[in-house]
Amino acid sequence: MNSGPAGSASCSLAPWLAVRDGERAIEFYKAAFGAVEVYRMDPPEEGVVVRLSVRGAEFWVSGGTESGGGTENVGGGSVRMILTVPNPDELFAQALSAGAVEIYPVGEEYGWRLGRLVDPFGLHWDVGHPLSEAG
Repeated sequence: MNSGPAGSASCSLAPWLAVRDGERAIEFYKAAFGAVEVYRMDPPEEGVVVRLSVRGAEFWVSGGTESGGGTENVGGGSVRMILTVPNPDELFAQALSAGAVEIYPVGEEYGWRLGRLVDPFGLHWDVGHPLSEAG
């Protein structure tokens, strides 16, 4: 149950991807998904921290030093990203061209048009949309 006051500000949840090479990851996500930087911080002792947006879907990327980047569990983690886009075929192909590796191709199953890929940092991305939202 929500214990906050009625009419309070909306909430959001954005994943934070900690990788060993933050700069390379940021450039990959720009090339693969058309991400744009919304916020950037470059603390010298911790490495880069950037908030990225893919058509309004935001996520954070950090990476650099072992102590500051939180990179102990890169790849093989329990998080998988789902990027919902109007044209999954186009974005999936763009990501493959940028260096992602296909896990399974875009297809239709379970009410979704969806494909899965793994980025160069070991993180899995499902790219697609529910068929009921296709337009």
